Amino acid sequence: MATQQSNDPLHGVTLEALLNALVEHYGWARLAQEVKINCFKSDPSIKSSLKFLRRTPWARKEVETLYLDMLEEAPKYNEAISAEGPWANWHKK
Repeated sequence: MATQQSNDPLHGVTLEALLNALVEHYGWARLAQEVKINCFKSDPSIKSSLKFLRRTPWARKEVETLYLDMLEEAPKYNEAISAEGPWANWHKK
């Protein structure tokens, strides 16, 4: 029997990995602006945020949605950087 591949982009991504990626990408201050919860604003930490998100489904859903949005933006951002970078046209010469 063949195993089926999940189409869920969050499949296999832990909440901790997701949160770490968001903090690395946005930082706590911007994250607090994007998702209005106190654990991102007041003395933020991964541990306290995970505890809150695991107990609060609506907040977890907002964080997951922001993570998915970040993943969608990443290829566009990387393409823009490579198209404008100093080595963008080196192979054309």
